[in-house]
Amino acid sequence: MRALIAGGGIALIITLFSTPAWIWLFKKLSWGQFVRDDGPESHHTKRGTPTMGGLVIIAGALIGYFAGKLLNGETPSASALLVVFMMVGLGLVGFIDDLIKVRNQRSLGLSGWAKIALQGLVATVFAVLALQFPNDRGLTPASTNISLFRDLPLDLFFWGSTIGIVLFIGWIYLLVASASNGVNIADGLDGLATGASIFAIGAYVVIGFWQFNQACSTVLEPNCYQVRDPLDIAVIAASIVGACVGFLWWNTSPAQLFMGDTGSLALGGALAALAVVSRTELLLVLIGGLFVLVTGSVVVQRAFFKLTKWRTGTGKRVFLMSPLHHHFELKGWAEITVVVRFWIIGGLSVALGVGLFYAEWIYGL
Repeated sequence: MRALIAGGGIALIITLFSTPAWIWLFKKLSWGQFVRDDGPESHHTKRGTPTMGGLVIIAGALIGYFAGKLLNGETPSASALLVVFMMVGLGLVGFIDDLIKVRNQRSLGLSGWAKIALQGLVATVFAVLALQFPNDRGLTPASTNISLFRDLPLDLFFWGSTIGIVLFIGWIYLLVASASNGVNIADGLDGLATGASIFAIGAYVVIGFWQFNQACSTVLEPNCYQVRDPLDIAVIAASIVGACVGFLWWNTSPAQLFMGDTGSLALGGALAALAVVSRTELLLVLIGGLFVLVTGSVVVQRAFFKLTKWRTGTGKRVFLMSPLHHHFELKGWAEITVVVRFWIIGGLSVALGVGLFYAEWIYGL
């Protein structure tokens, strides 16, 4: 418990008080945001605002987590280190993408296939490592079973180890790509993705701590949890949340620093990794409900446009602009109004997910 509080608190202090120095550095390096000409007109004033603030979040979370563990005299667990690996790995992919954008002053960084390949590489290494490092009860950080509130009977290794490992890597990649790209798509308004990530990742502070209190190693009940490092999952989640809270002080409207793809991919990757190591993979659809919503709006917009263009020769749109938050901006909503209302949606989605998680423990849903 002390490591959890220390990790979150230190991470918050680091990002809250060090961000002005990062802003100064990024301005010196001319790492300014490029804004698309076809985006909302109000966004043109944001051109040149320092970006790649995800480096601040990553640094704060790492310092907070390792300092919290050190102060409590504990050794980092395999599960938490895997979350760190995913966050840093995808953060690096995002950093390369951001660097190409700011150097070339265009909205396109890495090509689509290059980004998919790099995300796939990180997800594959994570998947292989997640099935290693069994503890004294034989539990590894991840399970080969698909999970909801805990492992379901569907084992991906049912068809044999060779096919099973391919299916498992594919499943992990699907989770990683969905979560990281979802946060990335939501990162279009000041503070929107940061605030939504605080809610979603904060859910795993609650889930990890509850799983620790009801772990099968300490509680002999039919509904106990078979999770390798539940308390440390809560500690790393708290450290990331603390880093995001400190960063949000500077990222809220009008933002003085954007997280960029460096931050959005890192946070999305951490969210996916937390779902895997806590055995709550399918629950991520609810916990990350806001990210599902904004990503779905892009899919619907593109699919409807292509379908109507194929049928009539003239493409039509469902929304004024996608992702969904830009649609409401073009309808006349103030940016801060869109952000706060979307935060409310994200918070309600997380509350529903955590509520169902607890209800499953109570009633065995």
